[in-house]
Amino acid sequence: MAAENLNFTQTAKLLNFAQSSVTAQIKALESEVGKPLFERLGKRLIWTEAGRQFKAYTEKMIRLSEEAKLIVNGGEDQKGTLLIGAQESQCTYRLPSILKEFKTQFPKVKLVFKPAHSDEMAREHLIAGLLDVAFIMDTRKSGDSLEIESLIKEELLIVASSTHPLLEKSTAFPEDFEHETILLTETGCSYRTIFEDFFRSAGVYPLNKIEFGSIEAIKQCVIAGLGIALLPKMAVETDLRMGRVKEIGWENTAAPIYTQIAWHKDKWMTPPLEAFIELT
Repeated sequence: MAAENLNFTQTAKLLNFAQSSVTAQIKALESEVGKPLFERLGKRLIWTEAGRQFKAYTEKMIRLSEEAKLIVNGGEDQKGTLLIGAQESQCTYRLPSILKEFKTQFPKVKLVFKPAHSDEMAREHLIAGLLDVAFIMDTRKSGDSLEIESLIKEELLIVASSTHPLLEKSTAFPEDFEHETILLTETGCSYRTIFEDFFRSAGVYPLNKIEFGSIEAIKQCVIAGLGIALLPKMAVETDLRMGRVKEIGWENTAAPIYTQIAWHKDKWMTPPLEAFIELT
């Protein structure tokens, strides 16, 4: 728990322990490992590199323990945890109905969603065993260590406020956006890369860019007229229907991207994990 909130005082309150007990346990663990796991900067805790590595192995051991219990129990009365990597857009617009159905089938299985801010991050976490399964939005690629299945082709739209002047053009070209404010998702996001390549191929480099960690924040800024954005259609369908944003025509020559589901080829397929993949 201290690993998650990085605060010994808060951890002690949540566990109903004295803070001195939590501190003593951490010191004992650091003594056993032989290296500090946290840096203490005033009241703040920060992971050391050794701490980050130790945490990754600890999570693997917990997962192996849960899998061992499932084997011993013969798969009856399924419990355990599924660690799922997904971007905000998938969690918001695609997964709720799937999760509802899954919980009906496996009410005792805990679902934990880990942010996958980029497709590369999701792949790395799957290979490292930090995720059971992940959703990737990218071009079709093979993975030596991963099983990857395409689920649906995604349509990408350039959207702007309902009064934006570029809406008058049937097709907008990169140079038309040179003096616009471009609202971008985080580095590593597949459709951000497509948008940047759209400009780069024409030798156009807009100077006004704002980066967000949230698609919802980008949409609200588009609605307010702060700038334009390239987003998956699934994220803006309701806003288009209600007239809050409008689509700017453009020519997308990039390879199509797909929402894909991926897992490690050597992953032990528990009944809940198999069911989740099949349901998806």
